[in-house]
Amino acid sequence: MHRTDSRIDIKDISHEELVRWLSDNDLAPYRADQIFKWIYIRQADTFEVMTDLAKDIRQRLAEQFTIGRMEIQSMELSRDGSRKYLFRLQDSNNIEAVLIPEKDHYTLCISSQAGCAQGCRFCMTASGGFVRNLTAGEIIGQVRDIARDTDRSKRLTNIVFMGMGEPLANYRNVVNAISVLTNGKTGMGFSTRRITVSTAGIVPRIADLGRDTSVSLAISLNAADNKTRDRLMPINRKYPIEQLIEACRHFPLAHRRRITIEYILIRDINDSQEDAKRLAGLLRPVRAKINLIPFNEHPACDFHRPEESAIQAFKDELTRRNYTVMVRYSKGQDISAACGQLSANAKRSPAKEATSC
Repeated sequence: MHRTDSRIDIKDISHEELVRWLSDNDLAPYRADQIFKWIYIRQADTFEVMTDLAKDIRQRLAEQFTIGRMEIQSMELSRDGSRKYLFRLQDSNNIEAVLIPEKDHYTLCISSQAGCAQGCRFCMTASGGFVRNLTAGEIIGQVRDIARDTDRSKRLTNIVFMGMGEPLANYRNVVNAISVLTNGKTGMGFSTRRITVSTAGIVPRIADLGRDTSVSLAISLNAADNKTRDRLMPINRKYPIEQLIEACRHFPLAHRRRITIEYILIRDINDSQEDAKRLAGLLRPVRAKINLIPFNEHPACDFHRPEESAIQAFKDELTRRNYTVMVRYSKGQDISAACGQLSANAKRSPAKEATSC
């Protein structure tokens, strides 16, 4: 748990844990609903403002808990309207989140870990290694604080776990955060259809996610054969493509929902017509839609972006085979806020900080 002095950040505990604490302290369990509404719906910063609680209850809560805010180290604004937030955590580590403007809403790309242990060769986060898991409160805090910072012209409606880290490697904290984000009564009220968890392929946790939540699943696939995927993503050596596709096949999907397959196109690595044909065959057992993401070049990697003609040819091959395909051109490239460029290095000048979505 994330502690400030000897107190616990209340965002790090679940509703059930708060109910237990109230009961253990001879306080009515229904107070948990009131407290959570103040924190997540009314955006309260102190217990003192919770006027439907007796003064002695507010005092006892303040003695035990804090209501922390994320420390914004910097915020950069892209020409396309994307905003990149660099957060400094209590232990002086850093993470990043990206707010992306869509036509009529915002999408927020958040982090689940400081750093990442997966070692994917195309991702800048991998160059910094793994630091630690984020707490549930730190995950929720990115959403809670940025939601307060958005203007009223658009609503923040979509959350994607595609920032720093592997969400399924921090499973319990991610699921606890999702329970608060999706609770319409005492939490932030996001639709489960509008929250997407992206994984590099921790196969056993895919089944757990389908059992414990009803959020959307995205798979960072990036190759249709084990040899290429082994080269790009070390996790494939532990959970090869065949196991990953089988887990996707059994993932529970509501009517008309599909798994999103993320495929980063890298020149001369995975962008040929044969690669497209292999991908189409591989995904036949899966209810899937495909996001093609042209590689965003960065100094930590010597891979290159394909030519536009190769990107279009790859898409056309999949479309001919009746897949729903979108080429996702990353926003925020002028502030290094594009897919695969995350590092959250506070020691670098703001213009050089990098993030991923």
